[in-house]
Amino acid sequence: MNTKTTTTPILVTGATGYIASWVIKQLLEKGHTVHATVRDLNKHKSFAHLEKIAESSPGSLKLFQANLLSPGSFAEAMQGCEIVFHMASPFVVTNYKDAVKDIVEPAVIGTENVLNTVNQTASVKRVIVTSSIASTYGDAIDILQTKTNRFDESHWNSTSSETHQPYPYSKVAAERKAWEMAEAQDRWTLVCINPALVFGKSLTPNTQSGSVEVLQQFANGMTLLGVPPMWNGVVDVQDVAEAHLRAAFDPKAQGRYIICSESLSLLEMGQILRAHFGNKFPFPRNQLPKAAFKLFGPLAGFSPKFVELNMGYPIYFSAQKSKDELGIEYRPVKESLVEHFQQLLDDGVVKKYIP
Repeated sequence: MNTKTTTTPILVTGATGYIASWVIKQLLEKGHTVHATVRDLNKHKSFAHLEKIAESSPGSLKLFQANLLSPGSFAEAMQGCEIVFHMASPFVVTNYKDAVKDIVEPAVIGTENVLNTVNQTASVKRVIVTSSIASTYGDAIDILQTKTNRFDESHWNSTSSETHQPYPYSKVAAERKAWEMAEAQDRWTLVCINPALVFGKSLTPNTQSGSVEVLQQFANGMTLLGVPPMWNGVVDVQDVAEAHLRAAFDPKAQGRYIICSESLSLLEMGQILRAHFGNKFPFPRNQLPKAAFKLFGPLAGFSPKFVELNMGYPIYFSAQKSKDELGIEYRPVKESLVEHFQQLLDDGVVKKYIP
């Protein structure tokens, strides 16, 4: 199976997403017919960028309405498809009312619904599920349990729950469900992509992602006095999209793939932005001690348990499998950070800072 011989339509769920939009762009530019699902076909603004990309690409785009929690709603879009990219998933890290209903169930039941449809669609041969690096660990302190001081594809998040870190829990629960369903049959193969925190240019100003939240906090003065001693694996969005396509079209691709360029602390991210944009924004200058967050963390939304388990532990990831098997060559995330922040500024998502 390769990009030159696959002539059947390709399904991408959650088409308006940050990463999904780049996957669709690459597929259209390679001449594929893309079946893309969105939650509401009446919200044209959310997918207008995809139609614009399709207009100038050799491929073609067909949009379908589908809901993660509605069994069978992906059937029409999946008809005749050989490859399915399941990328739709709720992104709710804060400001939720019910973790189970708002985060966990849409991720797990949504995956189950899509894969049930895969089981009923004879044309499907390969499924690519967008998981997360959060599926490999729950809290930063988990790094102390690794043999090489790096998380890799052999690691699973076993410390998150519905009450502690529900978003990471939703990612690992959904991926576990995907593997359980894949192993129960032998017609289609599953590959999971586990990206780190994603930065880089978005194809639409409407994007919601963890990276946008981080950059907004850097811009609005929330981190001016200092950031917590926390680290993230980081990666460029175009590398993540490329990994999806290579996993789909390379028959030798198998299992899980961590997609991560490097690890950066929150302070290092702020320093990179300050070096480029200067003092026009209240980028963090200091890393505050863990003890400060133990005292004042609850005021900033950090529970004592979260502070204890996640601050002060540098975390690292091995992306060697993605380099060896998918041939991914990672872009410098320093450039991605600057590019992403500039775009948020141009789009009015972050405002010029007035002290």
